[in-house]
Amino acid sequence: MGDVSDLYLITGNKGAGRTPLNWEVRSGIALGAARGIEYLHSRGPNVSHGNIKSSNILLTKSYDARVSDFGLAHLVGPSSTPNRVAGYRAPEVTDPRKVSQKADVYSFGVLLLELLTGKAPTHALLNEEGVDLPRWVQSVVREEWTSEVFDLELLRYQNVEEEMVQLLQLAVDCAAQYPDKRPSMSEVVRSIEELRRSSLKEDQDQIQHDSVNDIEL
Repeated sequence: MGDVSDLYLITGNKGAGRTPLNWEVRSGIALGAARGIEYLHSRGPNVSHGNIKSSNILLTKSYDARVSDFGLAHLVGPSSTPNRVAGYRAPEVTDPRKVSQKADVYSFGVLLLELLTGKAPTHALLNEEGVDLPRWVQSVVREEWTSEVFDLELLRYQNVEEEMVQLLQLAVDCAAQYPDKRPSMSEVVRSIEELRRSSLKEDQDQIQHDSVNDIEL
């Protein structure tokens, strides 16, 4: 396990030694995690992970995402869940041992918001460092201050701002209050694949544009 870290160790580190994560890395982590959850859900309509959170997303040295701890949530009682974990939990979940696929989608939405904002989620009713991410993001976007949402490290990549906003909207859709308003994980995977293709094309177009300018100079 020496070559593997978890996403929370990276996104939660605010010190001088923090590992910077650019757009390509973050969107790749999002896609890898989404594919892992989609695979679990494809095993049957009653199969869910039950405990999606950043510390259960393992990263290789090349930032390939792996979803861990599948099935362990079914063995954990309600009283043993700390505040930070509750920040990922869908509002309809009353027993952490009984989590639906749509509740997994909600948790993944909070995970996406954590990736995009650099902020740790927490339960809105408990006094602990962190923020109720879905509610905070929705309030900021409503005021049309969308750029205030993103982690400062992400704002350096102006050429993918449109894709960042699209992923933010997908995260908000996943973290919708009502389960039937949330997309399936298959839809989530397709959306992330599409916006990553779009950002790759923009990068290639920018490289070609810069090359033409160099020749003209």
